[in-house]
Amino acid sequence: MGGRVHEPRMLADPPPAGTAEAWRARDLAVLWHPCTQMREHPDLLPLVPVERGEGAWLVGRDGRRYLDAVSSWWTNLHGHAEPRIAEAVARQARTLEQVILAGFSHAPAVELAERLLAIAPRQPGRPPLAKVFYADNGSAGVEVALKMAFHWFRNRGEEQRTRFVALENGYHGETLGALAVGDIPLYRRVYAPLLAEALFAPSPDAWLAAPGETPVQRAAYAADRLADLFDRHPGEICAVILEPRLQCAGGMRMHDASYVRRVRELCDAHGAFMIADEIATGFGRTGTMFACEQAGVMPDLLCLSKGLTGGFLPLAAVLATQELYDGFLDDSRERAFLHSHSYTGNPLACAAALASLDIFGTDAVLERNRATAARMATLAAQVGAGSRHVADVRQAGMVVAFELTRDGDRSTPFDPALRIGLRAYRAALERGVLLRPLGDVLYWMPPYCVDEAQLQLLAEATATAISESTSCA
Repeated sequence: MGGRVHEPRMLADPPPAGTAEAWRARDLAVLWHPCTQMREHPDLLPLVPVERGEGAWLVGRDGRRYLDAVSSWWTNLHGHAEPRIAEAVARQARTLEQVILAGFSHAPAVELAERLLAIAPRQPGRPPLAKVFYADNGSAGVEVALKMAFHWFRNRGEEQRTRFVALENGYHGETLGALAVGDIPLYRRVYAPLLAEALFAPSPDAWLAAPGETPVQRAAYAADRLADLFDRHPGEICAVILEPRLQCAGGMRMHDASYVRRVRELCDAHGAFMIADEIATGFGRTGTMFACEQAGVMPDLLCLSKGLTGGFLPLAAVLATQELYDGFLDDSRERAFLHSHSYTGNPLACAAALASLDIFGTDAVLERNRATAARMATLAAQVGAGSRHVADVRQAGMVVAFELTRDGDRSTPFDPALRIGLRAYRAALERGVLLRPLGDVLYWMPPYCVDEAQLQLLAEATATAISESTSCA
């Protein structure tokens, strides 16, 4: 249909069965990979068949070991094949693997909801989050939160409340509702005709601060523009959605916690809901259990996924206030929240999540992470100082990012045709480290079990990757 047809690559002599090369061939014959231009495989973009995981390591079919510096898309918390979570899943599988959650219940779903509500962010003078709705993944969790916010106002007769406010450079997933409140053109542009129209407020991103402007001042400026947006659309906005403290897919861009407080205040002043997307930032990534805690605020809807199960199984949870929940109680089914997923509250996934939460207690994870983050800061500063092309080194807890620009000049990004990020990815992979840059931003987001030797390897591989990828500039 209007394009060249590419025949499958034929191998004259098939590689021996079971080898890494054999698995690559089998993969490319049948799989369509996510977030990938498949034309780049296998010549430009390496394809790594993985046999198993061990702590912070991924072990390839060829026996090579790769430090998982991105926690397998930010999901893995305590390490691959963590035995306590694996045993919890196995134990649950021998008892109950799945049951419909409409009209039925099971212990793991109830216990997990109780524990999530117990550790959720709180705010003085505000009733705590009170109900948990399960979904299957982060994008689905965002869809749930958006629909709840819109539907709640509709049930009240406020049918003019149809608009969502999101932040420029934000990302909330790739289903159509989540894309509508995202602002990354690479993902959004093609599907724009299918998307609801959101309102976008300036990002509080400290990277965008004007010369001499502090992160706090940048946050205040962005909050003032959000206030202007509310004033221009009185009574139309049902919710503001944001990633607190850290815009992840937008380049690991970070902002001051004061912005999150202002969002809470503005939502209260204008009668709108605050939706906190902590799918990537939750469960200790930014230094506290949830990033909202650093602002001392509680959202009306809290979206969780990724690290929720320690990286073992897909699961999302949306935590809501009692007030929001009560807005759906009625004799009419149309006023009920009828959203569903076949695997809602899957017992295996809930068991994994419970085991992951247990580890936070037994291993003092947050306390240990503080020491690890301090060591990451020292190593990151050394990496940044060693390259003239590093324009910024920033950190939020267990997340470190390196912004690469030509000669470190903030106003001079690299020509996208140079594919600096891809070059860095390949260079790091050659040295046994999995980095997955976001454009020309390299970042570290390792599992919490990462040790000193692994951090040293990470720093050395990153420094080499930066040097080799920018040598063409």
